[in-house]
Amino acid sequence: MALTPEQLLAAGEQADILVQALPFLRRYAGVTIVIKYGGHAMGDEHLAEKFGRDIALLKQVGVNPVVVHGGGPQINAMLNRLAIKSNFVDGLRVTDESMVEVVEMVLAGTVNKHVAGLINRAGALAVGICGKDGGLIRARKLRRTVKDPGSNIEKVLDLGFVGEPEHVDVRVIHALTGAGLIPVIAPVGVGDDGQTYNINADTVAGAIAGALGARRLLMLTDVAGVLNADKVLIPDMTIADVEAGVASGMISGGMIPKVENCVQAVRAGVKGAVILDGRMPHACLLELFRDGGVGTLVRA
Repeated sequence: MALTPEQLLAAGEQADILVQALPFLRRYAGVTIVIKYGGHAMGDEHLAEKFGRDIALLKQVGVNPVVVHGGGPQINAMLNRLAIKSNFVDGLRVTDESMVEVVEMVLAGTVNKHVAGLINRAGALAVGICGKDGGLIRARKLRRTVKDPGSNIEKVLDLGFVGEPEHVDVRVIHALTGAGLIPVIAPVGVGDDGQTYNINADTVAGAIAGALGARRLLMLTDVAGVLNADKVLIPDMTIADVEAGVASGMISGGMIPKVENCVQAVRAGVKGAVILDGRMPHACLLELFRDGGVGTLVRA
């Protein structure tokens, strides 16, 4: 059956897109890309399906994607169902012994297998693991020091079983990617004493990207990236630019820990870390396979 003029035009546009993507396909062939998946993109069914197809496509064109996911809303929903009350100190959730069991169950169980399933349904082979598997993430208790606003005296926050990566052993990741599989990692680690720790997914993604020497770290968020004083996206920042932006107050609030994770990843050997809007369909592909990208690139 002959194509209509409109169909021919659409087919020609698709061919042009493939040709334009060719230099980028060559650039990223055989390299490792770490993607932190979370925020609104996880809660939207259509965006989630597109994300799964995009990760499968990356694998099929020769990229080695490694996915690290969050799951805050899913944890909140389960805690509410179990009538477990969350306590927060300075905006950070205190994770006690009963709560860390729920966190592990949700992150390393339901959410982890759901994300792996999205990729599997798209035609690739994904395997869900957590930081406790294969000794991937050895964690230590997170200690956060803050100043009391009244007395200006520093105090140490006790957040319970909230941790941070102390060491990342990437052998299990290499074993999976070497076998043609896509690792999907839940941000749970284990201490030297066997204690389970809940770890921020952004922090885990940055630590894993640094340990792997990834070409790119893609941090999917619910904002377009880092904005300047006029609320315009900044496409490219050096580490010095980031430090100046934090010092001036241009970078503030929840964006500070995100850019700090990007800076730490770059200092650990990642070629570039990108903060981009996960609510945008095909955000990962648009960032990698076109000039300029769509988020804020942090580089050395």
